[in-house]
Amino acid sequence: MLKPTKYPMNSQPKVTLFLLLFCIPFLGLTQDFQITGTLKDGESKESLGFVQVALFESMTSVSPVVFSDTDEQGRFSLDAKKGNYILKAFFIGYEDLVLENINVNGNLSLGELEMESDAENLEEVVVQTSKMPVRASLEGITITPENNLANAGGTLLDVLRNTPSISVSEDGSISLRGSSGTNILINGRNSSLTQNLDQLPASAVEEIKVINNPNARYDAAAEGGVIDIILKKGQDLGTHGGVEATYGTRGRSNAGARINHRTGAFNVFGGYNFRNWKGVSKRSSVREIFEDQERLEQNTNGSEREKNHNLNLGADYYFGDNVLSYEGVYQYGHQFQTNTLYSQLSSLDPDGFEDSYDYVRRNNEDEIDEGLDNALIFEHNFDEDGHLLRVTASHSYRNQFKTQNIEIFGNTLDPNPTNLTGQEQAFTDEVRNITVLQADYIQPWETGQFEAGLKSNIRKFDNDYRYLRYEETSGSFIEDPAISNQFLYQDQIHAGYAIFSSAREKFEYALGLRGEYTKVDTYLKNTDEENQQRYFNLFPSVQGMYNLTENHSLKFTYSRRIDRPTAWRLNPFPDITDSLNIRRGNPDLEPEMINSFEVGHLANFDKSSFTTNLFYRKVNGQLDFITIVEDGISYSQPANLLSSQSYGLEFIGVSELSDWYSLNGGLTLFRIAVDGSNIGEDFTNSGFSWNAKLTQDFKFPFGINFQLVGNYDSPEVEAQGRDLARYSVDSSIQKSFLNEKASILLSVRDVFNTERFAGETLTSTFSQDFRAKRETRILLVTARYNF
Repeated sequence: MLKPTKYPMNSQPKVTLFLLLFCIPFLGLTQDFQITGTLKDGESKESLGFVQVALFESMTSVSPVVFSDTDEQGRFSLDAKKGNYILKAFFIGYEDLVLENINVNGNLSLGELEMESDAENLEEVVVQTSKMPVRASLEGITITPENNLANAGGTLLDVLRNTPSISVSEDGSISLRGSSGTNILINGRNSSLTQNLDQLPASAVEEIKVINNPNARYDAAAEGGVIDIILKKGQDLGTHGGVEATYGTRGRSNAGARINHRTGAFNVFGGYNFRNWKGVSKRSSVREIFEDQERLEQNTNGSEREKNHNLNLGADYYFGDNVLSYEGVYQYGHQFQTNTLYSQLSSLDPDGFEDSYDYVRRNNEDEIDEGLDNALIFEHNFDEDGHLLRVTASHSYRNQFKTQNIEIFGNTLDPNPTNLTGQEQAFTDEVRNITVLQADYIQPWETGQFEAGLKSNIRKFDNDYRYLRYEETSGSFIEDPAISNQFLYQDQIHAGYAIFSSAREKFEYALGLRGEYTKVDTYLKNTDEENQQRYFNLFPSVQGMYNLTENHSLKFTYSRRIDRPTAWRLNPFPDITDSLNIRRGNPDLEPEMINSFEVGHLANFDKSSFTTNLFYRKVNGQLDFITIVEDGISYSQPANLLSSQSYGLEFIGVSELSDWYSLNGGLTLFRIAVDGSNIGEDFTNSGFSWNAKLTQDFKFPFGINFQLVGNYDSPEVEAQGRDLARYSVDSSIQKSFLNEKASILLSVRDVFNTERFAGETLTSTFSQDFRAKRETRILLVTARYNF
């Protein structure tokens, strides 16, 4: 047991006095003083919350002595010892605030400090308005899905359907200004997750960049341009997040949550979404073969249900002038689908005698999709603003496993079990792997910058398809080696690029050159057939902008591009889901070569933006699907046509006409001429098309917003025919609560139930048309809360 020390009564005061006298000189050296202040926006004078503020010993110091964040009123407080310091404040969208010679010799108040927003540059001329859903830039447009009520509870495909210049086809493929060749990226990277855009929820998307005429920094792939999907990760200091839930007709549901926490050294973020979606559909088609006087009429009833899980997470670590980041996405989807096809095959003689054959084909599909995307990014910022080195390594994996159980009912239109005449099974196991290694370097100077980079894109696809028929004699399913197949596709694209840009008071320009070496290997295991392609191409790009006034600019862009045939198009083995309408690939396809030009006018004002573009595109070796009828069976397959040309006019406008009414939209008019004379006279066609999208927002009292969205796509020509017009109207009404942190939204998709897909084909030997209608009139209720 410890005992207290005892002092003589007369010595204790002397000891205490001695200790006080000894320590007094050191109290001034060890005491912390308080440095306070308030940060505000230099233009609006509004307080800036959650700004990082730090004290450094010198301008060259890497680590701060102390740091903190401003509160919601922009106030900060730092405790530091006596000395001279450098104060710095950092906030995304603002220039760094630096105050030198901060002499701390007691409590110090710095008063109100102002931060200036970043200046605009050649890459992005953005109109500064409140929550604009569409923003115009030199290369294209940027979409913010959250600012469009029609996207609530939807997927990425729903966002793209409401985007100017973009059309979404029946099977979910994307076309941009009439071109189906688009390069879709996730966070600027190639990813196998883009194979099924309907699995990515709209609530997980921060913004979408549509780049019509990309420069040499981007892959040269794709005729139409680049669509870059930026996922949410959160950058504001502090803890932020949100939850969202949707419920709709037919028991459709969608729920998700996201959160991020950022300090001066770390940013951690994550999000999860669950989607349970159901739907029904109908499709009809009629084909007539003129010489055989044969008519095939088909009707399909379909139903589907899908359950998807989507998880994205990541972290940023800030140390010195470096940032090390990880970004990951995991997807899992399970889809059930039943399609019942009713067919009536008739042969008509000139006297009207009719002989017909009826049958029903029911296809039950069970499909599982699993995908994983990982990326590691290192970025070093040099002392000069904008001088940086970025290195990225990513890998993307996707596995799709599909089982098909097919029942055939011959000589009847009644799919009763007693009428069963045949059974088939099919198993598809497809694995996709994409690896990307990339390094980018930017060196700015007073009037411009130099940018260069290297990139390797390595892909491997393995498609294993097994087809079996039921044999009565053996009582089991027997594999058919004439249809079963395994197709391996591998490619490597190694690229390097350089861009030189300069910006003067009136004129800005960028000159770029990209070189790509392509190596493609395909292998068809059944026939031991190999196919190899090796080629090198140069792709120049030019961008220029002349600033007429502070609000008006003229722009010009040019790029040379390539569209390589996909693995799915190269696989020659047929898809026999419908035995009378078969789709197959073509291993002899060659890439398209594209030259794209654009001239435009940008008009940016405080609360509005208007963009007008004239564009022209010439494609050599146009890839298109053609239909050939042989022995009463129609085969749809891709082919290289001689060329195609398209030219048109595009107008995109965004405007807040008043405090309660705003609108945005786009109008694209274009003409397409397809020359397939190298295949035959039936494969040359031309025609005029246009599409329009208009979104109107109304702000009413008591936090109520109302929105109307209209879409129209006119008929569009193809090599052998045309797609017919598509149009729809969506409406939404939203009520906000808790200072707009919470809201409830009621939306009706396709109010008038008019959206459908249809097409016509006419040649000298046959005609064919189809109509397809999904359940598109849907009522949804969505609740949101952000913190």
